[in-house]
Amino acid sequence: MASRVGQRAAASWSDRVTLLRRYGWHLAQCATAAAVAWLLARYALGHRQPFFAPVAAIVSLGLSYQQRLQRVAEVTVGVALGVLVGDLFVEVFGVGAIQVFVVVGLAMTLALLLDAGPLLVTQAGVQSAIVATLAPGPVAGLGRWLDAVCGGIVALVAAAVVPGSPLRRPRQEAASVLRELAAWCHDTVRAVREQDEELAYATLARARNSEGQLADVQAAAYDGLSIARSSPWRRGHRSDLLAMSALSVMLDRAVRNGRVLLRRVTVVVRRHEQLDPRILTLLGRLADVIEAIAADLEDRRDPDDSRELLQQVARESAAVPVGTSLSDDVVLAQVRSMVVDLLELTGLDADAARAAIPTSAGETPPDRVDQ
Repeated sequence: MASRVGQRAAASWSDRVTLLRRYGWHLAQCATAAAVAWLLARYALGHRQPFFAPVAAIVSLGLSYQQRLQRVAEVTVGVALGVLVGDLFVEVFGVGAIQVFVVVGLAMTLALLLDAGPLLVTQAGVQSAIVATLAPGPVAGLGRWLDAVCGGIVALVAAAVVPGSPLRRPRQEAASVLRELAAWCHDTVRAVREQDEELAYATLARARNSEGQLADVQAAAYDGLSIARSSPWRRGHRSDLLAMSALSVMLDRAVRNGRVLLRRVTVVVRRHEQLDPRILTLLGRLADVIEAIAADLEDRRDPDDSRELLQQVARESAAVPVGTSLSDDVVLAQVRSMVVDLLELTGLDADAARAAIPTSAGETPPDRVDQ
C-alpha cells in the first residue's frame, strides 16, 4: 500500500514537472511583460503606483496559445473598458456598495453592447469592481485607465513573440508516443517467448493508459497552429503543423490497433499458447521500424527509408500462413493493420497504404480495427 502511494506521489510530481516545462515560457513571458508594463507606466507615463499596468499585462496574456492575439486584444479592451468606467464613475460619485453595483453593471452592459465575447465582458466587470473598491490613487483622472492600456499594449506585443519550442513540441510528443508503441511491441515479443503473463498484462495496462499521450499530441498540434496563425514571425510553420495535426489521427489508429493486438496476446500467454515464430519476428521488425519513424519525425527527416522498411515488413507478412490458429490470425491481422496506419503516417494515401499489403489466395486486405 505504501509503495503504491509512493508511486502515485512520484508520478504526480513528475506530471507537475512536465507541466512546468510546458508552461515555463508562458510564466516567464507573463512575468517579463508585467515588469515591462510597470516600467513603462512608471517612467514613460510618470505614474508613481502603476498597479493596473502589470495586472492588465498578466490577465491579457494568460497561459494559452489558442487564438492568442484575438484573446489578448479582447481581454485588453475588457480591462481598459472596466477601468475607464470605474475611473470616471468613482471620480464623480466616490466609493461604496451602490457605486460598485452601478459600475459593474454599467461596464458589463457596455461590453455586451459592443458585441464582446464572454471573456471581454467578464474582464470589464472585474476591473471596474477593482477600481470601484480601491481608494483613488495618486494619479488623478484617467491615470489608471492609461496604465491598463499600457499593460494591454505590452501584452499584445509579447503575444506575438513566441519561441520555436511550441512549434517543435508536436513532433516531439508524436515521437514519444511512437517510441512507446515500439516498446509495447518489443515487450509483447518477450512476453510470448518467455510466457510472461505479468509482462503481457503490464504492457496492456500501459497501452490502455496512452490516451493522455495522444491527447498531448493533439493539444500540441493545436497550440502550434494557434501560434502559426497569430504570430507574424511563425506563419511559415503552418503547413508543417497542419500535417502534424493530420498525422495525429494516423497515430491514434496505430495505437488503437496495437491495443487490440495486446489484448489477444494476453489471451495467448494466459492459455500458454505459442504464436508462429515468423509473427514474432515481424513484430520485432515492426518495433524497430517504428523507432526509426520516431527519429525521422523528431529530426524532421524525410521518412522514405522508414517507409521502405515498412513495405518490406508488409511483404514478409504474406509468407505467414493464415488459418493455422485464431490467435495467429488475429495478431497477424493487427500487425498488418498497424503497417497500413504507419504507412499513411509516413505520407502514403489510404489506397496506396492498403495496396502495399500483399494478400494470399482468397484473402482480402485487412481493414483497420479501431478499438
